[in-house]
This record gives sequence, structure tokens and C-alpha cells, in this order.
Amino acid sequence: MTRRQLWQRFIVHLDMPLLLGLGLLMSASLLTLYSAGNHDFERVLAQGVNIVVAMCCLWVVANLPLHYLMRTAVPIYVLGMLLLIGVALFGDISHGARRWLNLGVATIQPSELMKIGVPLMMAWYFERHEASLTMKNYIVATLLLLMPVALIARQPDLGTSLLISASGFYVLFLAGLSWRVIGGFALACIASAPVLWTMLHDYQRHRILMLFDPSQDALGKGYHTIQSMIAVGSGGLFGKGYLNGTQSHLDFLPERTTDFIFAVYSEEFGLIGNFILLAMYFFVIARGFVITANASTYFTRLMAGSITLTFATYAFVNMGMVSGILPVVGVPLPLVSYGGTSMLTLLLGFGMLMSIQTHKKLVKS
Repeated sequence: MTRRQLWQRFIVHLDMPLLLGLGLLMSASLLTLYSAGNHDFERVLAQGVNIVVAMCCLWVVANLPLHYLMRTAVPIYVLGMLLLIGVALFGDISHGARRWLNLGVATIQPSELMKIGVPLMMAWYFERHEASLTMKNYIVATLLLLMPVALIARQPDLGTSLLISASGFYVLFLAGLSWRVIGGFALACIASAPVLWTMLHDYQRHRILMLFDPSQDALGKGYHTIQSMIAVGSGGLFGKGYLNGTQSHLDFLPERTTDFIFAVYSEEFGLIGNFILLAMYFFVIARGFVITANASTYFTRLMAGSITLTFATYAFVNMGMVSGILPVVGVPLPLVSYGGTSMLTLLLGFGMLMSIQTHKKLVKS
């Protein structure tokens, strides 16, 4: 086999437009992390390792035939549920939350696995009943969604539970759930808001209240929101320049390498830089919708659509949180914030998108 044939075999199941968009976002991550971490090259190197590991996993998943993806749905979902139950019974407590499970050789956060496992399981279920979908099938699919969401919300991890709820809702929506049912559910949620409010933890209620007036606790619960809004606003049109962000470099901005990295980017690159970053996200999302539209089966359309819409939701929630239009819920900026688990989960999803695009025939399991 020649080098050219070997190279072609290596990239045959990689979608180049999507890979380009992902590469631009991950390059922005490394660039911004160097500044946000006060020129800490070790943090940039660690993120580079995260990217390499996640890209290797993306390549493996992209080369899996679609019927193998379907076969992984039930095992991944069942494993995720067992791990979530393990967290509830034996999980490590940190900062008042029980989210991690110590397996001896490693400590994992099972809720991250369910970001892929829940939509994968729901898409598999709808594929199995595509010929005769009834309201009963939508109810069963909703239960498949609510069981892990309830366990994750109990940890408590409101941000992750809401995002997984969104990914499951997208599958239900793409599977043809009636607008009448969606509207009725929305009205029920609004009507039950007072009851849901009493079920929230104190810190969760404070985060929501800080959305309306963060100045009422400027040095406490509202500190993150105020400092991030100052950073975003002070960037102006063209920004203060790379490595010249005062809010981050003078240590006013908290969590600047993770949840609030968008504030660092905005301060240094300004509104023009934000438009460029948004263009990168829109490019990736648009490519995801193209893959969804070209998907050859019911399962792949549901899965591709859910992955794309969930990615868009992650970006919107983080930017809205940092800009002060949404409560602080601890959602990282996808592919830009520092973190290996989030990077791995996202690129596994994009590996599935590439498999859907490059494997056109589905052999049913």
C-alpha cells in the first residue's frame, strides 16, 4: 500500500468541512487559554493533549459503520444508568455536590457519558418503532430521558440535567412530536413554576435571582456575572488586544479558563472578534444541519439533528450566561473552554456526525 493510499484510507471517513470548523474553534481555544491562564504554557499543553486524545476518539467513531453505532446505544445507556446509580450511592462529594465516581484507577463523571447516551438511546428506540409510532412510544422515550435527568438533577447538577433534557427534547421534536403536545407541556411547566422553584437548592435560586439584579450581592452571588459583563463590555469594537485583557490579568474575572473564557476572548478581541467566533460556530452548526438533511435513515437523522442542536444550545447558554442574559449554570464554551471530559464528549458526537455523513448505508441490527 502506497503512502497516498494509506493517507486516503486514514481520512476517508473524516468530513473535511466539519473538521475545518472544529479545528478553527480548537485553535481559538489554545490561543485564548494562553492569555486566560496568564501565559501558563502547561495549561495550553494539557489542553493540546486533551485535543489529541479526543481527536483520536473522533477518528475511531467516524470509522465505525452505522450499524455498530446503533448497537452501542443500549450498552452505553445501561452503563451510564448504572454509573449514575453508583454516584448516588457511593459518589465522592465535592463542593456540596455528589457528581464523581471513584473507580480506583480513575475518577469519572458519568453524567458526561449520558450527553451522548441519552439521545443515542432515544434515536435507537424510535428507529425500532418507526413504522408505527404512537403516543405510547413518545411516552416511553420521555421516560428514557427523565430517568437519567432525575439522577443528575439530584446530584445536584442543574446545568447538565437541563442540557441533557434539551438533547432528548430535540430527538422527540425531530421524531415528530406534535406541536400541540409541546405547547401543552410548555404551559404545564409554566404553571408548575412555583412548585419547581421550591424544589431548587438555595444556590440555584440565588443564581436565577442574580440574573435580574446581580448588584444586590456584588461581592457574592452576583460577582461572576458582574465581572464577566464588565469584561465583555470593556472590549468595545476591536478589543484591548491579545494578552492585554485587564479583567482577566488582574484576577477580577473568575473561572476564566473554563466557564468564563468567552469573557476573556471578548475583552481582548472585541465585537469584531466575537463576530469571527460566532461565524466559526455557525459554520460548524450549518455543516451539522447539512449532514442531518443528507442522512440516509431515520436513526441517523434523529442522531445528527440532536447532536447539532445540542452543540448550538451549549454555545448559546455559555455566551448568554457570560453576557448576563442567562443564569450562571456552569456550562463551558464548547471546544474553547479548558477541559478534557467536555472535549471528549463533544468530539465523540462529531465523530458520529462524520460516520453518518460518510457511511451512507445502514445495516440494521
